[in-house]
Amino acid sequence: MPLAPTPAGAVGPTAQETAGRGFDPVPPDSGDRVTVPAGFTHEVLIGWGDPVLPGAPPFDFDRQTEAAQALQFGVNNDYCAIVPLRGDGRWLLVSNHEYATEPLMFPDWDPAAPTEAQVRTAWAAYGMSVVLVERSPDDGRLRAAVDGRWNRRITLTTPFEVRGPAAGAPLLRTSGDPGGTHVLGTMANCSGGTTPWGTVLSGEENVHMAFAHADRVTDPLVSEGLRRYGFPEGPSLRRWETYDARFDLGREPHEAHRFGWIVEIDPLEPDSVPVKHTALGRFKHEGANISVAPDGRVVAYMGDDERFEYIYKFVSDGRMREGHDAAARAHNKRLLDSGTLYAARFSGDSPPEEIDGAGRLPGDGAFDGSGIWVPLAHNSRSFVPGMSAEEVYVFTRIAADRAGPTPMDRPEDVQPHPVTGRVYAAMTNNDHRGRTGRPGPDEANPRVQNRDGHVLELCERADDPTAERFGWRLLLVCGDPRSPGTYYGGFDKSRVSAISSPDNLAFDAHGSLWIATDTGGQGGRSDGLYVVPLSGPERGRVQRFSPCPPARSAAVP
Repeated sequence: MPLAPTPAGAVGPTAQETAGRGFDPVPPDSGDRVTVPAGFTHEVLIGWGDPVLPGAPPFDFDRQTEAAQALQFGVNNDYCAIVPLRGDGRWLLVSNHEYATEPLMFPDWDPAAPTEAQVRTAWAAYGMSVVLVERSPDDGRLRAAVDGRWNRRITLTTPFEVRGPAAGAPLLRTSGDPGGTHVLGTMANCSGGTTPWGTVLSGEENVHMAFAHADRVTDPLVSEGLRRYGFPEGPSLRRWETYDARFDLGREPHEAHRFGWIVEIDPLEPDSVPVKHTALGRFKHEGANISVAPDGRVVAYMGDDERFEYIYKFVSDGRMREGHDAAARAHNKRLLDSGTLYAARFSGDSPPEEIDGAGRLPGDGAFDGSGIWVPLAHNSRSFVPGMSAEEVYVFTRIAADRAGPTPMDRPEDVQPHPVTGRVYAAMTNNDHRGRTGRPGPDEANPRVQNRDGHVLELCERADDPTAERFGWRLLLVCGDPRSPGTYYGGFDKSRVSAISSPDNLAFDAHGSLWIATDTGGQGGRSDGLYVVPLSGPERGRVQRFSPCPPARSAAVP
């Protein structure tokens, strides 16, 4: 949500609301229901199986089909974006559908032998939905509309265009796409971001689970890449290879390289072909979020969501054009095709003076350390010895291993503040930190067996997102506020809501940071939605807005 200061003379929020509060925190254990603070309401806008496109049949749990699901809302939403229709008073909701929970979808689900109809129905439940949202003329409530002009389903069989420096590379070519420039579908879509030009970015994350028989690959380079990305030996978790040979790596070893990218869709142009951006690297993308530099270049911040993986950013070559006319949008939609890909290296050294004194905000403390952005590749040029640019983009994890950034505690959402430019990065957790043979704690990942995670705050040199140096500090070290090992931005910990495993981040109209957590149900901890002010005397005061209902044991990742 963009920040919008209250205009002079307007009736603005109260002081508490300006600080991102204005409510009493909700207790963590609120039962098997959605609970919000007093004075707030909630309702379902759209759910699995609801119609999206004209002609969609009513949802029939006992008679699901691929054809029906392709016209209906998908399952397991992760990232949701709202894109306004300019001058229209309506919006487009864009939602990811990260994975299918087949044991809950099909009463007779057999994980060792799913039917072809079940598999194809699940493929149609993956991907993304674009849904028109409008206000009811009767009561003013928001409602999802079935619309033939704007609404769209993007599934595991939707054609995508591959763009950027690795498009057409031999490592992306398959028997079904000998040119290496077109891919069927997207999957494992986790978080994402909305661009200033009105498109939506979505991160392909845990794509490895869809594939089978990595052990049958004979090419040493491809085999090394499959191991580094966790592709399984033997059959896949869902047995997709039974019904489509492209998921059998023994037969199509390069198909794996066609997933794990940032994808971009344009909800404002329903007939446009969605894009996979190779210039942003291939890894288990949580998402991508855009900042515009003073010189007009755009910067995408990204996290690779797995233990000991890295934080990345991409800096475009081109500069953004202002305006929403067709020419400006067409130009801006090409900005992610070329530029420089970096990975972050953190240290405990004091940051240079131009960082330490930049953009001071009320409540700021000293920086905990400094960092540099290590370049990996710029278009056809590799900065990693022994690897071509194509290999850097396809095997970005391996390239980063060699370049030496800092292995992090599951970097998930990385969000630039739309006004201050500060960058906030959620480290969800890492219970392997400090185990035998694994990296121990460091300044930016300060705990062994980090069960509860932390949030970092970065300040780019001279407040320029294209800079190659930055300062950083710990905003939150999550967990039990009574523990001496936790930290809540310097705020009195007896007055905060306990938070664990920060995952997704967003900003409200008052500049406060909202955090959604993802404990995975470990240790009986409940997830929830929290808000924390970032400046002034309330900085660090985490408050729970809504706890989640308990996780269900039948979930399949």
